[in-house]
Amino acid sequence: MPAVISKGTRVGADRPMPGGADAPGAGAGSSLALGNLRAVVIVIVVAFHSVLAYLASLAPAAFPFDASPYQWRAFPIVDSQRWLGFDIFCAWQDVYLMSLMFFLAGLFTWPSLVRKRAGKFLGDRMLRLGVPFVFALTIVMPLALYPTYRVTAVDPGLAAYGRHYLALPFWPNGPMWFLWQLLGLSIVAAALHRFAGDRIDALLRRCAATSGRRIVGGLMVASALAYVPMALIFTPFRWSEHGPLALQFSRPLLYAVYYFAGLGVGAYGLGRGLLAPGGWLASRWAVWLGLALASLLLWMGLTYLAMEDGPSAALILQVAVGLGFAVACTSSWAFLLATCLRFATMRSRVVDSLSNSAFGIYLLHYLFVVWLQFALLDVGLFAIAKAAIVFAASLGLAWAGTAALRLNRVGCRLIGEAWGAPCR
Repeated sequence: MPAVISKGTRVGADRPMPGGADAPGAGAGSSLALGNLRAVVIVIVVAFHSVLAYLASLAPAAFPFDASPYQWRAFPIVDSQRWLGFDIFCAWQDVYLMSLMFFLAGLFTWPSLVRKRAGKFLGDRMLRLGVPFVFALTIVMPLALYPTYRVTAVDPGLAAYGRHYLALPFWPNGPMWFLWQLLGLSIVAAALHRFAGDRIDALLRRCAATSGRRIVGGLMVASALAYVPMALIFTPFRWSEHGPLALQFSRPLLYAVYYFAGLGVGAYGLGRGLLAPGGWLASRWAVWLGLALASLLLWMGLTYLAMEDGPSAALILQVAVGLGFAVACTSSWAFLLATCLRFATMRSRVVDSLSNSAFGIYLLHYLFVVWLQFALLDVGLFAIAKAAIVFAASLGLAWAGTAALRLNRVGCRLIGEAWGAPCR
């Protein structure tokens, strides 16, 4: 997530408008809004994982650590306290949040490629995504998942945990799968710039220069084309069970669509076209909210009907579920982006700090979330209270942990930052 939740500088602050087409400061409002959106995104990510233990739809008991399909990967802790509101919240975030993150990551990729060229860009990506990914897989995730093993283990000892962990047919990624998929897309973008840079640049600018209505409409169609066939082939929920690179089979093409959409919009320039603070998208935030909620409810209803029928669900129903997902994804993405462009234009030291620490928080928060959910299992509190404690404590601890890692060169590298980078 380097363009979404990394670095110690404001989003886009060191990235001039491509080609010098914009007047100085033309994209300042958009850049500030996108920086604030980065803070909003990391808060949502932490909140999403914090409430997963308290979904009303969860099984009555924790999922066994050694049994396929290893559902603890999504729900590492299962609490007896539940609230249906968390199901609705998580369903909404699930349809669009990662697509938004890939879009934001793509926004600053092309200007960075133009400035650094492909070789230096890829070297930076390897350090700023690859190193944190390896750190997360080898250190963060084994520490985070011990409580998950312990709640169902016959032998809760650390040695037994190590044996069971190493016996898994995959390396648990948790939320870190985003890093390797983003790195893969970055490699594709670098290859396009290296071998067809001028043609791709012209194509990206031409596509992004079209009307906001066409961009969003095109994204909705592209989302359906990328998602529906994959969901029909693999089901919407199937994950890989081998190796270190976690993959939800129904969504890689969908994420690529949003990443390359971000690539085009970023090539055209901040503060212009789709990202204009007073433009077509931002001025219609209320419309997108209504469409997002309506399409979310439609998708949830269709999904419920399809799950009731199981594998025998009619093909037309499965297609309708996929189309509902695509519409909910695009409209929810448009709503949050439009809302931040319209309203999130005020500078705040707290929000700046949160935005600048977002990548470190992303890497560390899962460790605190799982342990806190585990610690509260036998505490006599309602689900909302438990979730609030997990969220607030996890966000604060991960935020503080990021600040601590910044104190030395190795720590900076582990959270995707260069030593001595300005941290406001």
